[in-house]
Amino acid sequence: MENEKLELKNEERTICEVWTRVMGYYRPVSAFNKGKQSEYSDRTCFCENSACENIKK
Repeated sequence: MENEKLELKNEERTICEVWTRVMGYYRPVSAFNKGKQSEYSDRTCFCENSACENIKK
């Protein structure tokens, strides 16, 4: 059972709306123009642990 892969049909999926903070307020990414959506997809998440490791070196 642990290795079973769960497959969903498209009809069974729920649309997930992603919001992000822009200029001090939150907006849905779907409302961005193509340029801003591209900027959003290029973002990287900040990871505190990896940042701290770089300081120690």
